[in-house]
Amino acid sequence: MLRSLAALFLAGLTIAVTRAGVPETGAIRGQVVVPQTPVAAARPAVSDLATGRIDPIDRRKSVVYLDSAPRQAFEELRPGRVKMDQRGQQFIPRVLAVTVGTTVDFPNSDTTFHNAFSLAPARPFDLGRYRPGRTRSVRFDRPGIVPVSCDIHSHMSAYILIFVHPFFAVTDDDGRYSIPGVPSGTYTLAVWSEIGLPAPRKVTVVDGDAVEANFNVTRGGS
Repeated sequence: MLRSLAALFLAGLTIAVTRAGVPETGAIRGQVVVPQTPVAAARPAVSDLATGRIDPIDRRKSVVYLDSAPRQAFEELRPGRVKMDQRGQQFIPRVLAVTVGTTVDFPNSDTTFHNAFSLAPARPFDLGRYRPGRTRSVRFDRPGIVPVSCDIHSHMSAYILIFVHPFFAVTDDDGRYSIPGVPSGTYTLAVWSEIGLPAPRKVTVVDGDAVEANFNVTRGGS
């Protein structure tokens, strides 16, 4: 699951360009169907035995992305800033997709101390334990998949996917997604889900049109 995204993304594709030098673009959209997963009761840490019930963990979110992208896309990336909150003893959102150079803020909006850390080769970090109302941040400069955990609350986990191009989307609550502004051409479209990885598929984008691509995730693999 933690296969190297860097090797997949660095292969550029030829894109169609109009006579005026403006890339022809279309869109990719569809739905990712994820099987329902059983909700396990959370086990709070000893220090949190007096806390209330933990909300069920939603594992339906997926990320749909191009395995490779036009070389021109690499020149258009700009550093950004997004947030992964810590609230209700969960990371929110649980799945976050960003481009390289993005800084992620980890505010503690809860009523207890939290920590955010990762051992992922793409971006290992440990923000230490910090009190409610505080925020700590991490900049992600390499592509890859970064699982995030809290060393105080073992049931807290999240994922950050870092890309070197902007052609990706996180599915909504119904599993739907849309990737706009894709230069005309043929690409390999892939899906990441913590439940399982469906087989990638080829899609051809035509100028001014939207191509439909649906996926079914099966538990544990393709």
